[in-house]
Amino acid sequence: MNKRKIVIQGVEGCFHHLAANAYYGEDVEFIPAENFATLVQLTQDESVCDGGIMAIENSIAGSILQNYGLLQDSGLVIEGEIFLRIKQNLMALPGQKIEDLKEVHSHPMAINQCRAFFRNYPQIKMVETADTALSAKNVRDNELVGVGAIAGDYPAELYQLEIIAEQIESIKDNQTRFFLLKRQKDVGPNGGYNKASLYFSTSHEPGSLSYILDCFAKENINLSKIQSLPIPGINWQYFFHVDLEFEGPRQFNNALAKIKDYTKGMQILGTYNKGIVIT
Repeated sequence: MNKRKIVIQGVEGCFHHLAANAYYGEDVEFIPAENFATLVQLTQDESVCDGGIMAIENSIAGSILQNYGLLQDSGLVIEGEIFLRIKQNLMALPGQKIEDLKEVHSHPMAINQCRAFFRNYPQIKMVETADTALSAKNVRDNELVGVGAIAGDYPAELYQLEIIAEQIESIKDNQTRFFLLKRQKDVGPNGGYNKASLYFSTSHEPGSLSYILDCFAKENINLSKIQSLPIPGINWQYFFHVDLEFEGPRQFNNALAKIKDYTKGMQILGTYNKGIVIT
């Protein structure tokens, strides 16, 4: 049996890697992407992969705004979600102390999650990179003395680095939410979903958005996420990405029927089951 091929942002040991293993199991072949735009591009290509996994928001650092825009025009469908408990560690080549470090490298989201820790070390320059695990790998591959990396437990073991400080994230219940992505034609029928992601814009008439939100409430639908982003090429107009939670598809379909005349360009990005938290 062929392994499932999944595109991830980052290299072996990154949080995308761990989240994909948690969702799909260990029998997965990973295809690395250096950034999220490349991840989407690779996932669109059926000759490359079976699907992709993409971080969408973090409980400390907030939404990854660019990813909402990437999804909107991608033609990809959200088939599921997973929440991964994120533990960030400061690591470096063996034998070094935090006082020896001049720079610390990591993904900007990881840096944002750990800023409070580094306020006590103003001499350390924070350097943004493409990935947490890749930062750890670069320290090892290039034998970077005086340079640390922020990453999870696995990269420290994988790249033989020494953890100087454990769990340096500002909030200990730090979670990242990931979307599991597939191409539209590869998604089968899903009759038992209890969550949906969609986007739409509204007219500028007073109360348009309020009416839509009220329709969700009357169907006993929980609005678990609402994110506004500018509409490209149209100044000061926005589309809304919303995540909805409900007991069953009937509530969702009833709400869609009520709001269709009050929205513009509505697109359902995916219907799926509410994700679990992996610790």
